[in-house]
Amino acid sequence: MKKAVVIFSGGQDSTTCLIKALSEFDEVHCITFDYNQRHKEEISVSCNITKELGVTFHKIMNIELLNELTVSSLTRDNIKVTNETKENKFPTSFVPGRNILFLTLAGIYAYQINAETIITGVCETDFSGYPDCRNEFIKSMEKSLQLGMDKTIKIEAPLMYLTKAETWGLAEKYNKLDFIKEKTLTCYNGIISDGCGECPACILRKKGFDSFIKNKV
Repeated sequence: MKKAVVIFSGGQDSTTCLIKALSEFDEVHCITFDYNQRHKEEISVSCNITKELGVTFHKIMNIELLNELTVSSLTRDNIKVTNETKENKFPTSFVPGRNILFLTLAGIYAYQINAETIITGVCETDFSGYPDCRNEFIKSMEKSLQLGMDKTIKIEAPLMYLTKAETWGLAEKYNKLDFIKEKTLTCYNGIISDGCGECPACILRKKGFDSFIKNKV
């Protein structure tokens, strides 16, 4: 039996990855992380989506310690979410160590349920400048998990080299374009579907969708 663990936020990217995984694996487990994030609404959205898609295994994992340790516009309400970089050259929305922690915990979970694959929606083509969304980082984490647990666990990042427009195209391929457009939450301000239209995540999502529609015509 082929098992996969999907790191699932209820956003466009992770939902697209989940839909793809459901067509390829016999058993799919989702993990959603609660770190008291600014857009905490994504937790309830993720629950609604997994229920509608018929996902049997969905775990909400509390890791609020991440919020206490990091200073980011996603962990501090008094910091504005912008694409402007901080002194350390990354956007204000960068949460240091977030994907390191996510993948480590997903790896432990995968080990316990004997799943051979972890799936994440990170992407280095259309992304926000986060260093932990690069393929080099993903391959490094994959190697670390394998060495640390002496188990062959693969990390898949299906969107790694796709543009946002191509990610929308993948949703259409699985006949879930409207579902992802209407029911996912990408917005950093916690507004479902098209979101606030102003935060970096919403702007990137809309730009990708407009490009997808334009190329279809």
